[in-house]
Amino acid sequence: MLRGVFHFVALCNYIYALWYDQMYVEIKRDKEVTPQIFFKGRLIYLTIWNMLLQTLLFAVCTLNDIKGTNEIEPNVKPTIRKFKDKLLACLGFPLSMFVGLTFWAIYAVDRELVFPRALDAFFPTWLNHVMHTNIMIFVLIEMATSYCRYPSRKFGLTVVTIFMACYLVWLHVIHAKTGLWVYPILDVLNLPLRIVFFASLLGLTIGLYIVGENLNAVLWAKEIKKIKVDKKKKH
Repeated sequence: MLRGVFHFVALCNYIYALWYDQMYVEIKRDKEVTPQIFFKGRLIYLTIWNMLLQTLLFAVCTLNDIKGTNEIEPNVKPTIRKFKDKLLACLGFPLSMFVGLTFWAIYAVDRELVFPRALDAFFPTWLNHVMHTNIMIFVLIEMATSYCRYPSRKFGLTVVTIFMACYLVWLHVIHAKTGLWVYPILDVLNLPLRIVFFASLLGLTIGLYIVGENLNAVLWAKEIKKIKVDKKKKH
């Protein structure tokens, strides 16, 4: 029951944050860069891609609580549970950790490179933490309270790499059409440094996927071992 409450609260948290962002956050830069893009131009940011993904993840978690199962190894695994496990493993964990860690790391060095002070007048602190802090906390709680069967590493890394590549292409499409980079940090990097920067971020994403895979294995090691022992006894 507590797990179900957590999933529902997290879902409501994200829905409200997205609604508030669309209704009340008016950032001049967004209008100047992409005035006609769907979602009021906010889809230029990876943060919003991740927010939509986390909302989907916790909606799936809530639906799984109702129609699926949270057993570690059910005899028959519902489709919703299979989808939930793959979504969490391939994108939910690595992307939320990537967005949170990179945002706060750059913010600590020079916030003007990622979140200029001018935005404080439009973007409330609580919303900033929902989008860049809660995402890490909630996904870690989910990993600790619900076992996730990870897909093959090849499959998982392929999915997350394709996702990040799509966003990288999107960044360059916006730059080609507007002449502006979505993130101020890209304005201070020349082409070679941008290549190194993007390659490093992709490497970080891959590393975070592997971290999530190993964290899941460590957190649920006893339960998995018990299930394997029980299966051997049955045979």
